[in-house]
Amino acid sequence: MLTSRSWIAVEGTLVSIDYPGASFFHFPEAVAQLQSPMWTGDRRGGGRGHGVILGVSVIFEERLGGWREIARRAVARAARLPGVSRIVSVNLAVPEPNPAKGVGVTGINKRPVDHLVTVRAPGPKTTGLHSGLVGDQIFDIEHHGGDDQAVYAYAREDYDWWQARLSRRLANGLFGENLTTEAVDVNGAVIGERWRIGPQLVLQPTFGRIPCVTFQRKMGEPRWVKTFARANRPGAYLRVLEPGEVWAGDPVTVEDRPAHGVTIAQAFRAYMSEPELLPKLVEVDGLPDDLRETLAERLVQRR
Repeated sequence: MLTSRSWIAVEGTLVSIDYPGASFFHFPEAVAQLQSPMWTGDRRGGGRGHGVILGVSVIFEERLGGWREIARRAVARAARLPGVSRIVSVNLAVPEPNPAKGVGVTGINKRPVDHLVTVRAPGPKTTGLHSGLVGDQIFDIEHHGGDDQAVYAYAREDYDWWQARLSRRLANGLFGENLTTEAVDVNGAVIGERWRIGPQLVLQPTFGRIPCVTFQRKMGEPRWVKTFARANRPGAYLRVLEPGEVWAGDPVTVEDRPAHGVTIAQAFRAYMSEPELLPKLVEVDGLPDDLRETLAERLVQRR
């Protein structure tokens, strides 16, 4: 099989790309901006191409009309510019037994995948598609999934914080999140703000993750539910405003932030331990309707 090598400059750094079949791609010897690389795609060939970009091995999968976008994302992922908000990994469920609940099976065990994943609104919690990510699985449909919990995001920085306190390695996806982020203030996200991920996908934070017995069993830590709640690092559930595809390395941009200013961490604290904050929380736009009803009932009980 023929092997071709081309060179491309990314943010002033010259990198090489090796790939089978010279007809698949031509990367011109020119400076390419990271957001809009200067290359042309030519699908006269077929199959898969292999690239090495900034020392990162990349597989280019054949997709109709998708060569250009996949290559652009590969360059962005390989560059990993410091301080740029991005998706570190996209994680899908690997089902495992769950003796902690009557359902018997859980999808909390998420593993990173290395390909584009389609994200769309899954519909109602119990009757829809459950997860927002195609290929993901949710089994406890009474408590998880649905439009307001379509996607779960957790920050790599919070994983690192937990690692230091638990003295153990915590892999991406262990907490059951679909998206592991970097340089994204997940807990500081304002409920109802808009995250653009990659060129098409738009998500909206709705609330924090409430720990359950399945999570405690998965972690194997004593009193984990209380420990997790007390730390106030819940991560964020998100609804899908505009469908799209996501891949590790995709940039994350906050496009709009509501003026009410109530964050995921503040709302989680109000729900879990500071009921005096509930009156403000129940009025927040973007809160899930069923959660708003629960909070309203709590307020009535406190009077």
